[in-house]
Amino acid sequence: MESSFNSYHSVKKWKKEKILKFRSDASALNDFHDLIMKEVISIALDRIKVERASSWKFAWFTMGSSGRREQGFLSDQDHGLVFEAGADEAEAYFLELGEEISKGLKAAGYPYCEGNVMSSNPLWCKSFSEWKEQIHAWMQEESLQTMRNLHIFYDSRVLTGEEKYIAELKSFITVNIQKSPHLLTRMMETSMHMKKSVGPFGQFLAEEKGSHQGELDLKYSAFIPYVNAVRILAVKEGIQDTSTIARINKIIKINEYEGMGKYRNNFAALLKWRLLSYRQTDDYDDTHYIQLKTLSISERNELRDILKDAKKLHQFVVRTIQKGAG
Repeated sequence: MESSFNSYHSVKKWKKEKILKFRSDASALNDFHDLIMKEVISIALDRIKVERASSWKFAWFTMGSSGRREQGFLSDQDHGLVFEAGADEAEAYFLELGEEISKGLKAAGYPYCEGNVMSSNPLWCKSFSEWKEQIHAWMQEESLQTMRNLHIFYDSRVLTGEEKYIAELKSFITVNIQKSPHLLTRMMETSMHMKKSVGPFGQFLAEEKGSHQGELDLKYSAFIPYVNAVRILAVKEGIQDTSTIARINKIIKINEYEGMGKYRNNFAALLKWRLLSYRQTDDYDDTHYIQLKTLSISERNELRDILKDAKKLHQFVVRTIQKGAG
């Protein structure tokens, strides 16, 4: 895989010139992000050369909104590496490669992940057998952090390398959850939190102070609630797709999940809204807020319904998982 760019800076320049062309197409925007990341990986592979490296199999995978193909115009990093177990030399090489890719993505305009979920972190850069051991340990520990790590990992999508590694690790999670159904309850307990956004009289509960005063936090009141609820159902049913809409499409085909269509439509509307309400900013957090005063009455009504439905979806998922555990 050879890059058509000679530096991370030139990739950033190209990204900046082209990205706003995708203002009305979330899928095309995510294809563009994939292309940018692949260019960065190509440059990194060229810079970190080891004689035997070409014979070592690996998969570089992306997670978070990128793994789900739900990125907006500005997105931070979430990624990892899994490689074929081999010599210590291979481990050192892939960690160095992970560091170079992280550095390259930062230079290309993707801020570092504040939680350090990156292939430069040994926790997210391991051989296949070590990954299996780590996932098993996460499920045994059942702490808030290890359950959160499972959620993050389940959104992984291979961008370069061996897709079978991630498919096998996700199947490993599914098999273990089928053996120990309480793990699904634990995953639900550690993720099903919603930021209250609609008051008892149907009024929006906007930010009361700070730089986003009067604005609505679209990420934590809408996006994350839909993403987390649908992921829980995907894990339950062993669905390996990563995008929320693709997951809902598979879930709809299962008899006990009637009425999921409206949630799919709501989420598609949210993706479109985020692009249309974008403002020029270099602050990743700014992209999560919507200015309520700019909305028409019909847009306010649509947003209110989407937020209320998020609560209904959560209640449905909680009932479904509790029934399965009972």
